Amino acid sequence: MKRAIGLFEFKSIAKGIEVTDEILKSSHVTLISANPICPGKYISIVTGEVVAVTNAVETCRSIGGIYLIEAELISNVHQDVLPALTGTTDMELIDSVGIIETMSALNSILVGDIALKAANVRLLEIRLARGLGGKGFTILTGDLSSVERAVHAVKGQFLPMGDILYSTIVPKPHKDLVAKLFT
Repeated sequence: MKRAIGLFEFKSIAKGIEVTDEILKSSHVTLISANPICPGKYISIVTGEVVAVTNAVETCRSIGGIYLIEAELISNVHQDVLPALTGTTDMELIDSVGIIETMSALNSILVGDIALKAANVRLLEIRLARGLGGKGFTILTGDLSSVERAVHAVKGQFLPMGDILYSTIVPKPHKDLVAKLFT
């Protein structure tokens, strides 16, 4: 079976903690992240085999009630998404940079997965909502044409939904900017 990610967002911190605990007790998944985000929401991210994460999503939907904003499954997630979420990506050899800012924190993960599958790019970071008013952003790198292809693919899927706030491509970013992007 293939690896998957489950993404959960709640409008109540207490309910988010309660549901996350039940997900972990009832599904064979690994918790990647669970924390409050702006403005007063709670997100949880789990990973595991597709069947286990599907069970986690179903559990969340059944007990999240009116406090659940979204519960999503990304099956066959690209292997480079997890390091971008946990800040363990290699920062060497940055040619061009693409930045995609989303209105939803969890959609930043979907953006990263789509970008990786669309072009030969590397994810540098997926930042989720901490100090961002509930938004998120994804930073990727590669040669200019690959970054353009990846950003174009993401925009093709997300612009109709209105979830992309802004996206940009920075060819040959200044070394001082690169050094400060991740601090």
